[in-house]
Amino acid sequence: MDKPRGQHQREVDQLVVVVVLLLWSSGLQAKENYNSTDFVRLMGGVSRCAGTLELKNQGEWRPVDFSDFSLKTAAVVCEHLDCGSAVSAEARNESSPRSVWRIKSDCVRHGTALRQCVVSRPTYTIVNLACSDSVRLLNGSSLCSGRLEVKSNQSWSSVCEADFDQQDAEVVCRELGCGPPSALQGALYGEVEAPVWSKEFQCGGHESALLDCRSSGSARNSCSPGKAVGLTCSELRCVRLVGGASHCAGILEVSHLRKWRPVSHSYWTLKAAAVVCEHLDCGSAVSLEPELSGKSLWKIKQNCIKSGSALWECATSSFSSHTLKLTCSDSVRLLNGSSLCSGRLEVKSNQSWSSVCEADFDQQDAEVVCRELGCGPPSVLQGALYGEVEAPVWSKEFQCGGHESALLDCRSSGSARNSCSPGKAVGLTCSEPVRLVGGAHRCAGAMELKRGEWRAVSHSYWTLKQSSKQLLYVNIWTVALLFQYERKVIQGRFCGGSHLTVFILDLLCGNVQRRVTFYHPSCISPAWTLSGC
Repeated sequence: MDKPRGQHQREVDQLVVVVVLLLWSSGLQAKENYNSTDFVRLMGGVSRCAGTLELKNQGEWRPVDFSDFSLKTAAVVCEHLDCGSAVSAEARNESSPRSVWRIKSDCVRHGTALRQCVVSRPTYTIVNLACSDSVRLLNGSSLCSGRLEVKSNQSWSSVCEADFDQQDAEVVCRELGCGPPSALQGALYGEVEAPVWSKEFQCGGHESALLDCRSSGSARNSCSPGKAVGLTCSELRCVRLVGGASHCAGILEVSHLRKWRPVSHSYWTLKAAAVVCEHLDCGSAVSLEPELSGKSLWKIKQNCIKSGSALWECATSSFSSHTLKLTCSDSVRLLNGSSLCSGRLEVKSNQSWSSVCEADFDQQDAEVVCRELGCGPPSVLQGALYGEVEAPVWSKEFQCGGHESALLDCRSSGSARNSCSPGKAVGLTCSEPVRLVGGAHRCAGAMELKRGEWRAVSHSYWTLKQSSKQLLYVNIWTVALLFQYERKVIQGRFCGGSHLTVFILDLLCGNVQRRVTFYHPSCISPAWTLSGC
């Protein structure tokens, strides 16, 4: 039966009211959800992209702890706030400890929710962060490189290289706290994805920010493929060795967040130290030692260094009793080798590196080089063993007696040579400075490694599971011998050593019981050698 017309209209009106209420409720819910993502802010700065960093977690706003905070973490925060690149982060000291949020830098990755990386703790130091308001570099290999984007009217635009020159690049690099521009090229860091900036920049090079520069209108609203500005700024000098006999030796200091501090000795290896030596344009890493200190330090994370990041991007605040004393060779290095004691030989003179022709280099010369680099005696000397020559060629013939402490201390005679035939650049393999002492025979005993002086090696990080099938380099009476053992652990015990705790394992190798002391397990593998660890 049909409903009366009035009743039908009332039902329609009620349905409309329900729909309106549902739409209004969903709008409130959407707004509430939107606001719930607002959990990062910068307070008390000159703009919304600068100030004291605060996080909202578990419903509570707190400042962020400065320790373990890096510019890589800062970049994630700046991106979340829709600001430009991270420029600086500084510690603000509090008069008394307060509850803060600590962001675990290892947890932070682009796209990872910051709240998943947050823990509560008390501290005296909190983060003051500055991001660029209107400039950022995307998809680069460091914080100082990438495809340039400029922000205006709340949107980001790429820049066409026809509207951007060297003086404009100088302003951008300075605005981001980087060194002078070293490369300016279209599509260096990917094709353009954002809208294109419509004006031509006309900077004088002295301005403090890109948007302070004059600009002229441009009819451009798109870029041809490969024409979006890609910019690489040089890294500011952020690493130094102080207090040594030369700029290639001393206490390692890093400038991070605009503060010079020594670096903590913890977990450093010669493989990581080689990155520092290369950065300083020194030779190979020779030795590293702990040095007592009561100062605040920077901690450099090894997994960050291995990824190819700049050292200052890998630094976080730390407290440690020991700094790192590092010695690099001044004038000799081995390149492209399988370890720090092998590679193509290069010699430095007049601030440039040169390869050496094998006709100008003999066994006694090789003995001097191996000793200078803290390695064992030479085991292989052969042309092109580690790649063809790329550098200029050393023009003199070395005439070492074999007793000299450095290659450049040797006599040399002039040579008319300025190039090497293919396959004739010196490739050198020095034996590893490792020995077993105190055993019943030369293949048994406590393992010692020489880096300046002979020391027993630490058991740290070694597990019995990792003692199955590994490679071990042993230096016995100037002969490098390579052993591959099928190992069965019989027993283990701790021994006291000089400033070290040594873990000695009794192993069954074949039918012979042998006692050895193991080093860092990640180093005892086919891809590593002991001296690099």
